[in-house]
Amino acid sequence: MKILLLSLFIFLQLQAERIITLSPAVNEIVYALGKGSDIVGNTAYCTFPPTSKEVTKVGGYYSISLEKVVALKPSLIIMEKNNLALKPKFEKLKIEVLAISTSSLKALFESFLQIGKRLDTIAKSKQILEKLESSLLQTENILTNRQILIVFGSHLDLNRQVYISGNHLYFADIIKRSGNHNAYHDKSNKQPTLSYEGLIATNPDIVIILAPYAKKQKRTIKNIINPWLKMPITAAKKETIYVIDKEYAGIPSDRVEFFIKDFERILHDAKDKFSQL
Repeated sequence: MKILLLSLFIFLQLQAERIITLSPAVNEIVYALGKGSDIVGNTAYCTFPPTSKEVTKVGGYYSISLEKVVALKPSLIIMEKNNLALKPKFEKLKIEVLAISTSSLKALFESFLQIGKRLDTIAKSKQILEKLESSLLQTENILTNRQILIVFGSHLDLNRQVYISGNHLYFADIIKRSGNHNAYHDKSNKQPTLSYEGLIATNPDIVIILAPYAKKQKRTIKNIINPWLKMPITAAKKETIYVIDKEYAGIPSDRVEFFIKDFERILHDAKDKFSQL
C-alpha cells in the first residue's frame, strides 16, 4: 500500500503544471480557478492575491526576460493577446502558449472558459461566470439612458490629457448592460484621451474615476473629486461624481464582480440625486 501511495504521489508530481502568467488579470484568473500553486512565474505587476508577490518575476508588461522564463521550465505560458509579439519567441522554445483577451465582457467570459478547459477547471469557471452574470443583472434598470464616463487615474489637473474608457473595453459593456450609455461615443479601438474641452463636450451625467493608486499617491477622494465639481457638466451640477480607489479597479478578472457591485451602488445613489428637484 505504501509503495502504491508513493507511486501515486510521484505520478501527480510529474503531472503538475508549471505555469507562467504574464498579466495581473491572467494571474488572478488562474488563482481564482484554484491553480495558483501551479504558477512558477509572473510579472512585477502581479500582486494579488498576496502570495503572487512571492512568485518569481520574469519582467514587466512588455519587458519579459526570456532567460528567466527558460530557467523556470514552464509547461504553459498564459498571456494576453495585446502582447502577441512574444508568442513566437516562446513557441520557438517549444513552450505551450495560451493567448487570451480580457478587453470586453464577452472576451473575459470566453477566456474563463478557455483557461478552465485547459486547466481542467471548467466547472469552477462556470461558477465564477454565473456570479458575474448575477451581478450584472442587479445593475439593470436602476437608472437608465444616462451618459456615464469612466476615467482612469486620480487627475488633479484636468487641463492635461485624461485617459478614459472607450467603447472597446468591458466597462462600456457593463454600462450598456445597466441600460445606460458610455459618454464617450467614438467607436475607435485606440485608447482615448480627452482634453479639458473634450471632457466638457461629453457632458456626462455620471463620472466614475478609477484610482487604485490614490492612497499611494496620498490623494483623498475629496481631492480627486474637487476638480470635477468645478466643471460645467451635468455630473458636477448633480454631484454624481464617484471614485473607486480599490486595488481591483481596472483589472479584468473574477474581481470584476466587485467593480460591478460598486457600479450598482453608484447607480442607486445617482438615481436618488437625479430624482431630487
